[in-house]
Amino acid sequence: MKQVYTASVVGAGSGGNLSMAALAGSDRFELAAVADISPDALQAARERYPGIRTYRSHQEMLRESPTDVVCVSTWPPSHLEVTRDALELPLKGILVEKPLADTAAQGRQVLEMVRAKGLPVAVPHGLLVADHSRQVLDLVHAGAIGDLKLVEIQCSGWDIINAGIHWLDFFVTLTRQEPVAYVMAACDAGTRTYRDGMQVETLAVTYAQTKSGVRVVMQTGDYVQSSEPGKDTLFRLIGTGGTLDFYGWESRYRLLNADYPTGKTFEVDRGAVTGHQRHLDAMAAQMDRGEPDYAVAEGSLMALEMCEAAYLSCRHGGVPVTLPLGEFVAPQKVEWQPGLPYSGQGGGRNGRNLPPITKSA
Repeated sequence: MKQVYTASVVGAGSGGNLSMAALAGSDRFELAAVADISPDALQAARERYPGIRTYRSHQEMLRESPTDVVCVSTWPPSHLEVTRDALELPLKGILVEKPLADTAAQGRQVLEMVRAKGLPVAVPHGLLVADHSRQVLDLVHAGAIGDLKLVEIQCSGWDIINAGIHWLDFFVTLTRQEPVAYVMAACDAGTRTYRDGMQVETLAVTYAQTKSGVRVVMQTGDYVQSSEPGKDTLFRLIGTGGTLDFYGWESRYRLLNADYPTGKTFEVDRGAVTGHQRHLDAMAAQMDRGEPDYAVAEGSLMALEMCEAAYLSCRHGGVPVTLPLGEFVAPQKVEWQPGLPYSGQGGGRNGRNLPPITKSA
């Protein structure tokens, strides 16, 4: 018989509700407690899960209802503190919502603390476990569209940090976590939009390139016009031997390659198990074996660093932000306006006489 692990959740918002539903629906876990500062959120949890213990602070819950697993489902700036407190327990595993923190540096601290305890960790990026997107990953990695060269992402109604963290995480996984050379972005904030507690862009384009030259171009914002009518989200993967399109959370994809020269759409059964439960069940298997796997968490940290680099690029006028972020030094503002006539004064370099490009090792 498989071992059943007790579990508690910090935060009863959208992420916390996904974790509670996943824990309650799994035969690997017993949902024991939840903490949230909102009385209404706690009342809703009691009505949905009779017998659950509720607390107004995570410190009180950890003290009075210790469990094998804690799900950290609060807003990102609190993840470091809550994770640190949870790791004071003799845990067997921990879930930390994405993004791991509100900065890459704090996200790295979160992951390093978990690693130091030798614990399995779940970071529930749904696209990594959904059946249709798993098939997409398998096809690309098997060479179904040749060598991957470009990933275009169109996403309407969302932004770099709240949706782009998922989309860029998928790009990181498509490239097998190849190091990213740099990120550039342009953001318009004219509408003063906020979402999920974060100030976000009205419209943005994020561009990044891996060390070998695989590129991603991501368009996000309040109203992004999709090149596929009726689609709020579109991924277009372009390789040397074909293309593959899919539509975010929709359980289908379209493949065009030598086998399907006019293109074929594949419909995929969504299945009854949620993404959160798949991640938690996978973590339970790691707990059974005593063998933590940090690949998903490492990919999530890479995506968070890309998101932070995109916003940093925006703040500095669209400069390329090289990674890792810890080594990036912001340049001084350059008084140079592309597109204006050159006066012949003020220095500069002649673009007709640039040295040849040399490939880095």
